[in-house]
Amino acid sequence: MRILVDADEGQVAALDALAKREKRPRAAVIRAAIDDYVARHKQPAPLADSFGLWGKDGEDGLAYQERLRSEW
Repeated sequence: MRILVDADEGQVAALDALAKREKRPRAAVIRAAIDDYVARHKQPAPLADSFGLWGKDGEDGLAYQERLRSEW
């Protein structure tokens, strides 16, 4: 899919220099930049990130409960 993006002269010059240094087309550099940006700003899946959250530090659930209650 083609996307029209406005870029200033400095951005285009930087892209051209990067593409030349990497010996890749400018479009490939832009696609890689988009992939990187999306990966860094991706929202984590709530369920996937929370699975196995309890007990990651190795403490047993009952021991945790008793420890907290002992503070009362």
